[in-house]
Amino acid sequence: MTQTDLPVMLFAAGFGTRMGDLTRARPKPLIEVAGRPLVDHTLDLARAISPPRIVANLHYLAPMLAAHLAPQGVLLSEEQPDILDTGGGLRQALPLLGAETVFTSNTDAIWSGPNPFALLAEAWDPAHMDALLMCVPLEQAIGHAGTGDFSLDAQGRIERGPGLVYGGVQIVKTGGLHCFDVPAFSLNLLWNRIGAAGRLFALEYPGRWCDVGHPGGIALAEEMLRDV
Repeated sequence: MTQTDLPVMLFAAGFGTRMGDLTRARPKPLIEVAGRPLVDHTLDLARAISPPRIVANLHYLAPMLAAHLAPQGVLLSEEQPDILDTGGGLRQALPLLGAETVFTSNTDAIWSGPNPFALLAEAWDPAHMDALLMCVPLEQAIGHAGTGDFSLDAQGRIERGPGLVYGGVQIVKTGGLHCFDVPAFSLNLLWNRIGAAGRLFALEYPGRWCDVGHPGGIALAEEMLRDV
C-alpha cells in the first residue's frame, strides 16, 4: 500500500448547478453512484494512500455534508458567507491541512483503474515540479465534451491546449496562493503562474475516468464500473 505524508484537500463546496434538480435539496458530493455517495468513492481512493489528514471545504448545504463527513474523520473548512472557489478555498484550509504541499481532489468523478493518488505520489518530484496534475486522454474520458484542457510535451510539462482532460486530482505546492489579494479565486490562476515558470507537469492516467458533474454522468459511471 502506498503511504504519503501529504494531506488531502477535497473540494466539496460547489453548488452543483449542472446537476439541475438533483442538487436542489442535496449537495453534489452526496449524489449516489453505484449505491454510494460520490464523495465516498473519492474518500476510498484518498484513504488508500494513508494521508495524515483529509480536509473538505463546505458551502452549499454545508450541514448535510458535515453530518456525512465529520463522523468519517474528515476535517471541515466551511466557507461563509461567500464561497471562495478552489484557490481561495484551498488557501483558507491550509491551517487544517498543515502542509505546504498537498493533494487536492474534486469530488465529482469516478475512476476505473489504478489509484490516481498513488500514481501521483510515486511520480512527484518536488525539485522540478510545483504541481503535478492527473490528466486523462480524451478517448478514456467518459462523459466529457470538448477537446481537453492541456497539451503534454516530451518532458511531462503541460500548457493550455487540446489533448488531455484534467481529472481533478493533483499534488500542488501552496506557497503561490498567498500572491493573490482577493478572497475568492480559481486554482487556474496558480497554475498559470506555475506554468510560466516551467514547473507545471502532468501524468497521463492509464485507466478510464468518468465526469459525474452532470446528470448523464451517473449512468455512464455506473456502466463503466460494471465493465471492470
